[in-house]
Amino acid sequence: MSQPVRAVVFPVAGRGTRFLPATKASPKEMLPIVDKPLIQYAVEEAIAAGATKLVFVTGSSKRAIEDHFDTDAELEAALRKSGKDQLLKSIRNIVPPGVSCIYIRQGEPLGLGHAVLCAKSVIGNEPFFVHLADDLIAGEPPVLAQMAAEYARHGGSVIAVEEVPRAETSSYGIVATDAANRVTKIVEKPAPDKAPSNLAVVGRYLLPGSIFGKLEKTGRGAGGEIQLTDGIAALLAESPVYAYPFKGVRYDCGNKLGYLKATVDYGLSHADVGPAFAEFLRHAVK
Repeated sequence: MSQPVRAVVFPVAGRGTRFLPATKASPKEMLPIVDKPLIQYAVEEAIAAGATKLVFVTGSSKRAIEDHFDTDAELEAALRKSGKDQLLKSIRNIVPPGVSCIYIRQGEPLGLGHAVLCAKSVIGNEPFFVHLADDLIAGEPPVLAQMAAEYARHGGSVIAVEEVPRAETSSYGIVATDAANRVTKIVEKPAPDKAPSNLAVVGRYLLPGSIFGKLEKTGRGAGGEIQLTDGIAALLAESPVYAYPFKGVRYDCGNKLGYLKATVDYGLSHADVGPAFAEFLRHAVK
C-alpha cells in the first residue's frame, strides 16, 4: 500500500521579472486572480489532496506570502465590528487547523531542482508534492488529488504532463513514455528537433524522498541551474515515474497572456461578479 502524501513544496523564490513593475515589491505568487492570490489557489489545491505540511521555499521580498497565511487579529476584529461576516469568513482559516506552514530560504537562485532540495530537512524520506503556483489549473477534482489517486494505484512517482506545440518544447521539460505512461526519457528544454516528443511537464509533481539524493549529485544543467528534470532523469534508473495527462484547463500565469486568460475565465465563473462581468465583456469585445 502506498504511503499517504502529506507534504507539499511550493518553490516561490523567483523574482517574477515578467511582471515588473508589479512584482518589484510584491511576490508574483501574490498576484490576484479575481479576489485570491495565486499562492492561495495552490494551497487550497494541496489541502484538497490531503496535504498537511506546507513547505514554502522563499527568497528575499517574499514576506507577503508568510503574512497572507498568518492570522491578522486586528483585521479580523475590524471586520467583526463592522458586521462584514462574509469577508471575515474569507480570511479566517485560509490554512485550516491541523495544517502547518514552514518557510525555508533559498539563499541563491540556483534553479527549481535546488529549490526542491532546500526542503530536504523537513521532508525527509516521505513522498511529497511539488506545486508551481504560477501554473494555475482548473480541474475537478483538483490536479494534485488526481495525482494522489494515480499514485495510490501504482506507487510510482507521478508528473503532470500536457501536449504542447512542438515549436514550444524549448520552454519545458519534455518526456517520452511507453504504452503504460511510464517515463522512459526526460529532457529539459530541448530544441524542437531534439525533443523526444511534444509531451511537456507542467507544474505538478509527486516525488519520493529519494529524489533529494539525486539532486545532491546533480550538476548545473540547462541555463546553468540545478534542474529538477535532471534529478528525475536519474530517478528513472531505479524506480518508475509515470506521466499523468491531467484533467483540467491550465493557465500559464508566469506570462501576462496566460494570467489575463485566467482572470477572464475565473471572473466569468465567479459567483459575485460573473454575470456582470460577462455583460461588460459583451460590450467591450466587438
